[in-house]
Amino acid sequence: MEIFEAIRRDHAKQRLLLKILVETSGDSYSRKEFYSELKKSLVDHAVAEERYFYSPLMQSDKTIEQSRHGIAEHHEIDELIEKLDETDMSSSAWLHYMKALKKLVEHHLAEEEREVFQQAGKVLSDKQKEALADDYVDEMNTSH
Repeated sequence: MEIFEAIRRDHAKQRLLLKILVETSGDSYSRKEFYSELKKSLVDHAVAEERYFYSPLMQSDKTIEQSRHGIAEHHEIDELIEKLDETDMSSSAWLHYMKALKKLVEHHLAEEEREVFQQAGKVLSDKQKEALADDYVDEMNTSH
C-alpha cells in the first residue's frame, strides 16, 4: 500500500462522519459519539499526516509550499474544533461551526487528493511511498 491510499481511507471516514454530523440535532448521544469519533480521527490523522507525509515533502522545493499550506489548514481545523468544544451542542451555533468545519475539511481533503498527491507522486520514490504508508498506518493504529 502507498501513503496516498492510507490517507484516502481516513479521508473517506472523515467525510462520512461530517455528513452524519450535520444531520444530527441537539445534545444527543449520537451527536456526542459521532463528534468524539470525528475529533479523534481528525487530530490523529493530522499528527500522522504531518509526520509521515508533509514532513518528507518539506524536503523538496516542489512540495514545500503545499506542505506548509496543508499544515496551516490543519491548524484552522484545530481552531474550529476548539470552538465546537466550547459551544453548547444543543445551540444553533454548534451546527453552524460544524457546517464550517465540514466545508473546511472537505476543501482540505479535496485539495490534498487533487493537488498535493500529484506533486508528492513525483517527489517520493515508490519505496518511500510504501514505507511512509507503513509508518502512517502504524501511527494511526497506536493512537486508537
